[in-house]
Amino acid sequence: MSAEELAGFLQVPLSTVYVWNHRRQGPPAHKVGRHLRYRWAEVEAWLEDQAVDRAA
Repeated sequence: MSAEELAGFLQVPLSTVYVWNHRRQGPPAHKVGRHLRYRWAEVEAWLEDQAVDRAA
């Protein structure tokens, strides 16, 4: 998916996606030419890692 699609999916500003990429904080990005692309499986894995354990 594109950076724009990721921002829409996560409901965050597009600039947040670009900041995450620059700081290597968000889901792993892949450069295709000059564009950032994200794999669904990697985004889902990243989301799982971000989950908060409310039982703790």
